[in-house]
Amino acid sequence: MTRSDGARTAPGRRTAAATPVLLTAGEAAPEVQVVPATIRKWVQLGHLAPAGRRGRENLFRLEDVFRAERAVHHRTGASVRVF
Repeated sequence: MTRSDGARTAPGRRTAAATPVLLTAGEAAPEVQVVPATIRKWVQLGHLAPAGRRGRENLFRLEDVFRAERAVHHRTGASVRVF
């Protein structure tokens, strides 16, 4: 089997790009400089949807978290603090 970039892969094996990394709210929050409760609030408000679950915890794609952060800050006009 050949990938789009020309590299060969074993039949039936997925490449790393095919499997997105899923993070908990606690793992994703520092990436957008918020507390985990903010991630959970974005879910309640409909700005962010979980991509899966691990036990009782919601899991999120990092790109979805970044998209929600941009949408919330763009919508409210809030500025992002740089630490």
